[in-house]
Amino acid sequence: MKAKKDNQFKSPPKIRIDGWVLIDKGPILSSTAVVNKVKKLLSAKKAGHAGTLDPLATGLLPVALGEATKTIPYIVESDKTYEFMICWGESRDTDDVLGRKTGVSTKIPSNEEIDHALGNYLGEIEQTPPVFSAIKVEGQRAYNLARKGLAVELKPRRVKIETLERISDTENGKTCFVMTCGKGTYVRSLARDLAISLGTLGHISQIRRTRVGPFQLADAISLEMIDQLSHSARAQRAVQPVMTALVDIPALAVTKAEAGRIRNGQSLRLPTSKEGLVRITEGNALIAMANVEAGVARPLRVFKEQ
Repeated sequence: MKAKKDNQFKSPPKIRIDGWVLIDKGPILSSTAVVNKVKKLLSAKKAGHAGTLDPLATGLLPVALGEATKTIPYIVESDKTYEFMICWGESRDTDDVLGRKTGVSTKIPSNEEIDHALGNYLGEIEQTPPVFSAIKVEGQRAYNLARKGLAVELKPRRVKIETLERISDTENGKTCFVMTCGKGTYVRSLARDLAISLGTLGHISQIRRTRVGPFQLADAISLEMIDQLSHSARAQRAVQPVMTALVDIPALAVTKAEAGRIRNGQSLRLPTSKEGLVRITEGNALIAMANVEAGVARPLRVFKEQ
């Protein structure tokens, strides 16, 4: 009788789920906490996320399940779009509203001054990450060192900003922007640096990610919705195919026999003019990511049958 009662409290068995779940993350929660919640709610065996969002940040967090985790590196490399608000006249140690005040300025830049300065941040630029970031310094996360009050020195790095626009007038000392940028770009650093270049101080008060590569915020759902779906057969409808993450990468079709060889890690000589990174497909099935050079496809990541 006791054994039967204990079984009632066992966690449901983990199942293999392959694909992407697009989450509209709320504030405060960490990206890791969101992934763990999705994994638990869907009873998935394996999960990960593509592109960390700061606790303050909301918006699109793509969560990879099962075989989709193998495509995370390709999504992480993709451009991302953010909408954010800068609060002028005050700096914070975290470069966002959650941090401790470190300085004040009475200057509030005009719309014209802001627009004139934005061009200096387009293209490839040097950017120093915030000290409260996940970058490792001698084996430790920078934010852990900063929280202990230790001095943290991070080297500038090259990042790329594709577009940067002001999308609101400056009101009550705040201005809204939209930016599309490449891997490794920190919105908090941009706010800090833009403010300093305008002769003032500033920090992020709001930030929302609206796009990650091929994924759009409009297709995302909340954790609450995942929770509701997890109690019904509709849960699988929230999972997008693994291939969704790779739509911008050229496809190369092979036969069933060739697919078997690729899955065994063998290279193939194929009649193709394609060069570089490709996704190998057989019918509607994703077989592998491969590099093609002089007509020879060498598998980089092989996918299990889905």
